[in-house]
Amino acid sequence: MKVTKVTTSKRQASKPKLKREVYGGEVYEYYPLGKYIVAAPGVCGGRPTFKYTRLEVSMILALMTTGWTVDQIVHDYSDSRLTVGAVKEALRVANRILLKATKPLRKVA
Repeated sequence: MKVTKVTTSKRQASKPKLKREVYGGEVYEYYPLGKYIVAAPGVCGGRPTFKYTRLEVSMILALMTTGWTVDQIVHDYSDSRLTVGAVKEALRVANRILLKATKPLRKVA
């Protein structure tokens, strides 16, 4: 499966393009947010999930806040084929979004 990288300019960030593919005999539409994380309009209300699953990224991050380790999560959700790389990507994406959201607060007057 080929993943296309979306480039953005500094002035205006472009929205990821909707991808369509057949998965399990069904058409699967999603906006790629990373290699493992997608926003699929027909899955979990379009909230970010791990690709090809109904596992919401926010739920996995919430487990980590209660003390679960990446290895525990991957083990307990092995039926969904969740990987260490996918969970680590969720942490990187969350960090990037947090930093972006707080950038205006860091500007000195």
